[in-house]
Amino acid sequence: MTSARVDKQYDGNEAVGGDAPEEGYERGLGSRQVQMIAIGGAIGVGLFLGAGANIAKAGPSLILMYALAGVIIFFIMRALGELLLYRPVSGSFAEYSREFLGPFFGYFTGWTYWLMWVVTGMAELTAAAIYVNYWFPSIPQWVTALVFLVILFGVNLISVKLFGELEFWFSMVKVTALIGMIVIGLGVLTFGFSSAGDTAAVSNLWAFDGFFPKGIGSSLMTLQGVMFAYLAVELVGVTAGESEDPEKTLPKAINTLPWRIALFYVGALTVILCVVKWTEFAPGVSPFVEAFAQIGIPAGAAIVNFVVLTAALSSCNSGMYSTGRMLRNLAESGEAPKAFKKLSSTKTPAFGILVSVLFMGIGVILNYVVPEKAFGYVTSIATAAGIWTWLMILISHVLYRRAVDAGRLPASSFPAPGGAKCSYIAIAFLLFVTGIIAYDADARVCLYVMAGWAAALGIGWRVLKSRNPQIAERGTSQFQKVG
Repeated sequence: MTSARVDKQYDGNEAVGGDAPEEGYERGLGSRQVQMIAIGGAIGVGLFLGAGANIAKAGPSLILMYALAGVIIFFIMRALGELLLYRPVSGSFAEYSREFLGPFFGYFTGWTYWLMWVVTGMAELTAAAIYVNYWFPSIPQWVTALVFLVILFGVNLISVKLFGELEFWFSMVKVTALIGMIVIGLGVLTFGFSSAGDTAAVSNLWAFDGFFPKGIGSSLMTLQGVMFAYLAVELVGVTAGESEDPEKTLPKAINTLPWRIALFYVGALTVILCVVKWTEFAPGVSPFVEAFAQIGIPAGAAIVNFVVLTAALSSCNSGMYSTGRMLRNLAESGEAPKAFKKLSSTKTPAFGILVSVLFMGIGVILNYVVPEKAFGYVTSIATAAGIWTWLMILISHVLYRRAVDAGRLPASSFPAPGGAKCSYIAIAFLLFVTGIIAYDADARVCLYVMAGWAAALGIGWRVLKSRNPQIAERGTSQFQKVG
């Protein structure tokens, strides 16, 4: 997509966004599906499972950490939204990095986002197999993981509409479960029914050693896990090239993010911690499973197990979708093999999806023989890759706003509130979280992996430049003054 740039003129009174390039994809994602993909991206295994360990570390103050991180995520998404309405393209993060920071950053961001989803897919597939093992312990884990891998691969090959429909129902299950949990919890608090009714109270948020029982430092240390829970909210940006009406669907999906975070993260955790005191939760146990058990709902654990299974499959499904598009974007820019450029008869990047699936399959094998601690390493690598992606979105947004202010580019029809100021705040926050990861002995291994990944990509870039020097030349057309 390197040749598609903004040539559109404007008269100074009316700002217009850039034209989206014709990428060959089917614009098969309707408003209903984009909305649910956006909602589903904000609800993942990081919430359903990861919150248990974080509650044990931070107590009720975890609610504040999710709220704080949620504000930053909204800043990131509004920055992305302004860029998307300036020029909606599939594989947007790499494309904007390429345009505003240079070809190397587009190349690095595209491959790093691909890595994020591949390693996430590895973990999610194995997790899904573990969840199925709850009902069918006699079926080997690798068999279940392989079956899910093949099914989701087939769904992504058939059409973007089928992907969108499957993701819609995956998200519907997660949303329904969380709303049900909130309603039941509020019922317990209000009417005192169930076995948890006698001890359920809002005062549980501060009655056991205060709101910050382990200290503010311990609360801040949970931010790395909290940010992992928010990974995939940016998936809306990858759908831009296949949305039926991005001018309408994308702003709506992004603007509803605050209430989604408030309801599904802050709201759900607040209700759970009012119903069950925080000292009852432990690492490795879903807080939702524990809450259902305390309330005494029949088959509660089985219900939550099904929901968590859905969350894992949803994440893996999204990973296959996004990796194929990102590889095609890289190939279009000469930064990946040309074979990734081809679309199948159903207008899907089939070869890119296939290669990504093969790498995810390697993860299934590795997780079969590697101890459970490998899951923690995988999620920390995904978080580090996600932070890089978010930083590139924010820095691209800052540079775009500079270009608009200087009259070099047309203004977006969906400007971020506060302009570039909120992006600067979000950049500082993400650098702070990176510092927390470096301070944590268990999590910092991901920074070593990312350093090795950066070195490998650096070598790859030198090889690409030696074969095709033009790849490192950024065009000037996108910086020409308009109007």
